[in-house]
Amino acid sequence: MRRVVITGMGCITPVGNDVPSTWASLIEGVSGTDYITAFDASEFRTRIAAEVKGFDPVQILGSKLAKHNGRYSQLALTAAIEAMNDSGLELEKEDRERIGVLIGGGIGGLEVIERAMEALREKGPKHVSPFAVPMMGVNMAAGNISIMFNLKGPNLAVTSACSSGGHALGEAYEMIRRGDADVMVAGATEAVITPLGIAAFSAMRAISERNDDPKTASRPFDIDRDGFVVGEGAGILILESEEHALRRGGRVYAELASYAATADAYHMTAPDPDGYGAALAMSLALKKANIMPQEVDYINAHGTSTPLNDKTETKAIRAVFGEHADNIPVSSTKSMTGHMIGAAGAVESIVCVLAINHGIIPPTINIFNQDPECDLDYVPGVARRKEVKVAVNNSFGFGGHNACLVFKAYKQN
Repeated sequence: MRRVVITGMGCITPVGNDVPSTWASLIEGVSGTDYITAFDASEFRTRIAAEVKGFDPVQILGSKLAKHNGRYSQLALTAAIEAMNDSGLELEKEDRERIGVLIGGGIGGLEVIERAMEALREKGPKHVSPFAVPMMGVNMAAGNISIMFNLKGPNLAVTSACSSGGHALGEAYEMIRRGDADVMVAGATEAVITPLGIAAFSAMRAISERNDDPKTASRPFDIDRDGFVVGEGAGILILESEEHALRRGGRVYAELASYAATADAYHMTAPDPDGYGAALAMSLALKKANIMPQEVDYINAHGTSTPLNDKTETKAIRAVFGEHADNIPVSSTKSMTGHMIGAAGAVESIVCVLAINHGIIPPTINIFNQDPECDLDYVPGVARRKEVKVAVNNSFGFGGHNACLVFKAYKQN
């Protein structure tokens, strides 16, 4: 089994359209939540979201590619271009059959489905676009990235709701470990700030209705939290086998040391109140990495700002880390980015890698009155300087899907 390292990163989020700007905003505690501009939400119970701002897909992708891709795919392609450039991979010198793509997503081209249904209803079946199917499928972000870079290795998508990003990176890691590929372009994307998306999440009473103060609507671990804020974005990482990265002289950001996946087997949307599945994922990931709980320096929490998730995750962390839980900084960057659904775990993995590289832990903003049942160190309000050698990223999804990734500072043996 080969070691897997990260050599490139790209993202586009509600707080920045690339990795440097996103990281700067997170360190400064900037909220990406505001009033929805993608459509008229004046009659909706929730009128706020964390949108990507100032994004012109035509400028980045060209008019033809932008036109033939849904927004979730446009975001993924944009992040993939940044990640590939960042990696320094010279594709003309590589065996493209040994480079694969694995991109997760929870829902896919929701706005494409809505447009197609509107055309069908108002104009009839002949007016449904022939691009509707290839633009709405969850798999098409991965397909279009492979086409863009002519990558002929494993090519697939993972969908597991809000844990899609974690599972995508984890499964890509496993592919490299077992020798199916030398390099994987991996991550996740999501774009569900649409009328149906907001209405459906609102009907579940899952999202915040704090319309009077958007910037403070996402408040993980605060006793007055009333649901998550829907976000959008994409995060892409270039994963390589250690030997491949060293052979080509690639810069290594960190090592992806382990991955574990479990199920709650409990409820369609609610987490297991005992936190058993989440705790099992963390325990298995640490065991696979041969890392003791007391070696963990930072946890990027799933931290959605929902009443059930935040206290369940807290309980799971305490179950795994025992007394050391009080010594671990735990932050939820969803307090700033909102919940990017399937893309969350991928972007938050980039946050873990950057925390390792910069020795800075981003804060959890909007903790005004900490919930007594959420009693960990959530790095409230202000970023913290701290050496981070081992970082854990949690992702949990509707359906009881749990993914845990362990990153560590890279040291060549």
